[in-house]
Amino acid sequence: MIFQGISKKPTRYAIGLTCGTSARGVDAALVRIKGSGGGLHIKLMKSRHFPYSSGLRTRLIVARKDVREVCLLNFELGEFLADAAQEMSRLAQTELCEVDFVASTGFTVAHNPPRGYDQAIGSMQVGEPAIIAQRTQLPVVSNFQARDMAAGGQGGPIFAYSDHVLFAREDRLAARLHLGGISTITVIPPKFEEMVSFDAGPGTLVIDGAARMLTSGNQEMDEDGAAATKGVVVDEFLEFLLDHPYFAKVPPKTTGRDEFGPEIYLRDALAGRKNHSYEDLMATVTSAVSYCIVRAYNRFVKPQFKVSRLILSGGGVNNKALVQRVRNGISDVTIRTSDEYGLPHASLDPIGAAILGNETFCGRASNAPHATGAQAAVVMGKITPA
Repeated sequence: MIFQGISKKPTRYAIGLTCGTSARGVDAALVRIKGSGGGLHIKLMKSRHFPYSSGLRTRLIVARKDVREVCLLNFELGEFLADAAQEMSRLAQTELCEVDFVASTGFTVAHNPPRGYDQAIGSMQVGEPAIIAQRTQLPVVSNFQARDMAAGGQGGPIFAYSDHVLFAREDRLAARLHLGGISTITVIPPKFEEMVSFDAGPGTLVIDGAARMLTSGNQEMDEDGAAATKGVVVDEFLEFLLDHPYFAKVPPKTTGRDEFGPEIYLRDALAGRKNHSYEDLMATVTSAVSYCIVRAYNRFVKPQFKVSRLILSGGGVNNKALVQRVRNGISDVTIRTSDEYGLPHASLDPIGAAILGNETFCGRASNAPHATGAQAAVVMGKITPA
């Protein structure tokens, strides 16, 4: 009954929480939502970033975790997310808003989407929603990927639906390039059923990982891409990084730490190239990220769509070296950041989580079968009552 009450409200207030593959922290957004489906309208009220402690971040990004550690992280991250949600609820009070629900994507510890040669599929996120619900006394929507995968989809990119809500226009064809831990390209035509969305490959996940490995943990990232800007690309190393079978796969496709975690993708490669400078290695890793984006765009987007705007979002927007390389490689399209549309680049995913949660309460399908490869449109997300 309480869920029906939420769906019948003319205006709903939601808190969206996302963890992101780069594991820098939790991004949160307080969103006002009116309607659902094609008549959905949103307004961003407040947004915040909650950085992880170094200890929590290290435990999240370590490549191998036993079952006990996954259990502990599930609850510990749940407490962290609950703290973030409570802080956003306090901000809502200053806006005279009463929050109706929380939508949380959690942190993905393993994601094995369906592949033609591999029938084993699965996805697991940590960040226990029951803890968020208990601490906030609000219903929580979570675990969006599972239902799309149950319908035969890749389990993502899960924000294709919200991208269409935010950026679709009748008079133009836009695309969003999310420069997060994983780089994701979403083509947003006027008709939702024609959307294309896929992970191009690694993003800040490997750039941060390279900085961390090359400095023995003294640096967590290449701030503003400063080191990559000074370096010279090592051609042999670049070719090695781009020789990965994922890049040749045709969408629908998604990826994550299982394929591009720094320990898997970079550790041995960096260890064998210690004769090169830090700046040159960072320039090469950053160039590999930009090359996989540009190649994917030229192969899977450009031949089918005439994109008029490419909208950049995600933490990689702050990496000047990465953004400049993308601009150089995709030079025939007007490129803007989401900030220029009134949507902070770090807030698009938590806004998207709130939109998906809204559709869950309204009983509306919010996957994008044409993008994910699912056999049907399905209502995504599980609801944990307050």
